[in-house]
Amino acid sequence: MTSRDKILNLFRLSPDQYISGQQISRSLDISRSAVWKQVKVLRELGFDIEAKHSRGYRLLAAPDLLLAADIENELNNQLIGRSVISLPETDSTNIQVRRLAEDGAHEGTILVADRQSAGRGRLGRRWESPSGVNLYCSILLRPEIPVQQAPQLTFLSAVAVAETLSDVCQIPAEVKWPNDILVGGAKIAGLLNEMNAETEQIHFVILGIGINLNMEVDQFPKDIKYPVTSVLLESGKPVDRLLFMRELLQRLDGYYSEFLAEGFGPIRSRWEKLFFMMNKKVEVDLGRSVLCGTVVGLDAEGALRVQSDQGQVERIIAGDVSLVG
Repeated sequence: MTSRDKILNLFRLSPDQYISGQQISRSLDISRSAVWKQVKVLRELGFDIEAKHSRGYRLLAAPDLLLAADIENELNNQLIGRSVISLPETDSTNIQVRRLAEDGAHEGTILVADRQSAGRGRLGRRWESPSGVNLYCSILLRPEIPVQQAPQLTFLSAVAVAETLSDVCQIPAEVKWPNDILVGGAKIAGLLNEMNAETEQIHFVILGIGINLNMEVDQFPKDIKYPVTSVLLESGKPVDRLLFMRELLQRLDGYYSEFLAEGFGPIRSRWEKLFFMMNKKVEVDLGRSVLCGTVVGLDAEGALRVQSDQGQVERIIAGDVSLVG
């Protein structure tokens, strides 16, 4: 953690209490001048910090920021969240976590940014990432599983995001194969999971997550070609981003531990319960052809199983799926 994060952590550990500059200086092994400078930076970020002569500093109120110290506070996860990095802005959290992974970062490292200048989704599509409203994060994993099982982690992410939206925000979120989260047919979140591997060994997997939390209508691109929404637009109430992220990380950590111990089965069952196209008639655009049939679920590796109108069950690895009628 940075000195700024450590000071915030001291405030969190002693809510509503004054902490002297000398105590902060001693705890962080920095000068009193450095303490004052960090407090000044925190105030510029929107933290309401009171200073009283002979008593010290006291945190009165905090802005809606996703800072590493706050995310880590009381986060007792086993793997995901062992190290948290927060940035005010970056190009793409996935790009940054890839660099960290290549430099040897530990499994469970999380990078969260308040804004992305080059956020991206599936098929290279742009992911609009304004500051101060949403959640953009990427998580580094190094699972010891066969390479062909890596796509299963996308479904793990989808289940965790959809359930957190439902439980924390009371929004009936659904999943769409392979990596979208919808509310009332409009996209509210997307996943971009990437892998670095050899033929028989995974070096790392990056779980990229983008969720529209407090986004207003005028913040969405005017030329967007599919329905989109946010928690704020659906519920009329703003979301506490810190609370939401910590709940999401706890769920991800629990499901990842379960996945490593028990395999894909439990995650697949949860995902299918959230999949609004289960047992429905669909069309699958395969690029050169269109398959018509009924969705019958996922196979053991995460491919979509569709029973064609002729009765044969087809295994879909890639394609755009839409309801018929």
